[in-house]
Amino acid sequence: MRTKDFYFELPEGLIAQKPCPERGADRLMTLDRATGAIGDRLFSELPELVEPGTLLVFNNSRVRHARVFAVAESSGNRAEFLLISRASESEADDPDAGASERLPGTLWKAMARNAKRHKPGRAYAFDDGTRARIVADRPGASGAGLAGTEFRLLRFDRPIDDAWLDVHGHLPLPPYIRREDELEDKSRYQTVYASETGSVAAPTAGLHFTPEILSRLEARGVERAEVTLHVGLGTFLPVRAENLEDHAMHEEIYTVPDETAERVNRAKREGRPVLAVGTTSVRTLESAWDREREALVPGDGATSIFIYPGYRFRAVDRMFTNFHTPESTLLMLVSAFAGKERILGAYRHAVEERYRFFSYGDSMLIL
Repeated sequence: MRTKDFYFELPEGLIAQKPCPERGADRLMTLDRATGAIGDRLFSELPELVEPGTLLVFNNSRVRHARVFAVAESSGNRAEFLLISRASESEADDPDAGASERLPGTLWKAMARNAKRHKPGRAYAFDDGTRARIVADRPGASGAGLAGTEFRLLRFDRPIDDAWLDVHGHLPLPPYIRREDELEDKSRYQTVYASETGSVAAPTAGLHFTPEILSRLEARGVERAEVTLHVGLGTFLPVRAENLEDHAMHEEIYTVPDETAERVNRAKREGRPVLAVGTTSVRTLESAWDREREALVPGDGATSIFIYPGYRFRAVDRMFTNFHTPESTLLMLVSAFAGKERILGAYRHAVEERYRFFSYGDSMLIL
């Protein structure tokens, strides 16, 4: 199967640059994957479209304020870094670092804008007086789907935690949102139920949900559970392989709580549908599903699962999602669930009806 088979024409004006003025006031397309029937609705109608007894599974990951700015001490030029994750001391190339410099949280794996300018040994100053220097550069691992990506290891002179980033960092909006982050994004680029910090991009299907919608779903007899999958850098990376089988997915870390596994397994035994909110919830549930035991397994894990047409879903029966980019792994995932021709037909309809696309765009319910 070829990557170009998942291309569609998308006018740039349909790429949402800002969220809907009111959370939850977006449009909602319904797609029946059995018949191909399409419905044009509002997201506020969702509770009436979800049958009682359904188990909704949400990804509760919170987006880290991982985009930081500094001044290069050697040139005075502005530098921009995206902090991907904390790094281990075994990855560093600075044996002379003192004990105080090796405290947990001082070493971070980062991506640098205009990476060639940022070499080991360069030092940087942040607006609060914090300093950092590059101690190594690293290529992305091909097995993790990050081949061709360059990382920098940043050694800070103090531990950097999420409290510091919430004050001094910025939300890493996707590259197709062509503006700087604003005050509004601090709340709107997080789900209302986000609790576990660690993503560098939002699990965007959940951005539509409001406390009022969640209450209406509960009143209708819809059950709720949560997983955690921290969205990684690979969510921004294109599929470069001509054939899908040659593409290596990025690896992401997930957690399935005991209670969530119990609820999913009980719903499966009782014949009640499991509705995954977002592709990250889908990837978590399908990765943690034990095919021999036919059950969801609780615990922590890492997944590089690549779901494309031909995949057989075990855990997920329904899906709520946003509209995805052409030739992306996310478009391939929803095509695996509903059928490529049905999805591409639905996307053509979305373009004709001027639905808003991507992170801050409209939504789709696949039944």
